[in-house]
Amino acid sequence: MNKRQNFTSGSPWEDIIGYCRAVKVGNTIEIAGTTASKDEAGNALTNVHDQTKAILEKLSKVLQDAGASLNDVVRTRMFLTDITQWEEAAKAHGHFFKDIKPVTTMVEVSKLIDPEILIEIEVSAIIS
Repeated sequence: MNKRQNFTSGSPWEDIIGYCRAVKVGNTIEIAGTTASKDEAGNALTNVHDQTKAILEKLSKVLQDAGASLNDVVRTRMFLTDITQWEEAAKAHGHFFKDIKPVTTMVEVSKLIDPEILIEIEVSAIIS
C-alpha cells in the first residue's frame, strides 16, 4: 500500500481551508497552486516574469523536500490574470523547463485571491 505524505508550507490558511502545499502518494506528487508576490527578502515582485521565476523556485524546493526534482515534473498549470503577459511567464517557465518539457496549460482567470498576484502555478510530478 502506498503511504500518503503531506508537505506543509506552515501557512495558517492550510488549516483554515483544509489543504497542504503538496501530497505525495507512492511516486506521484501533486503540488497546490503556488504564488509569489514578494521575494524572500519581502520585496514586491511586480511583474509576471519575476513572480513566475519565484514560484518555480518555491516549487523546486517543495519537490526536493518530497524526494523529487523539476526533472520529475510531468505537468504544469499556469493561471494568469492577464493572458497578454503570457510571453513573460513562458520565458521564466522555459528557463526552468527548457529541456524537461512537461505538458503545460496556460489560461487567463478573472482574478486570483490577492490583486498583487499575477500568476498561480500548480505542478504534478512522477518520480521515475
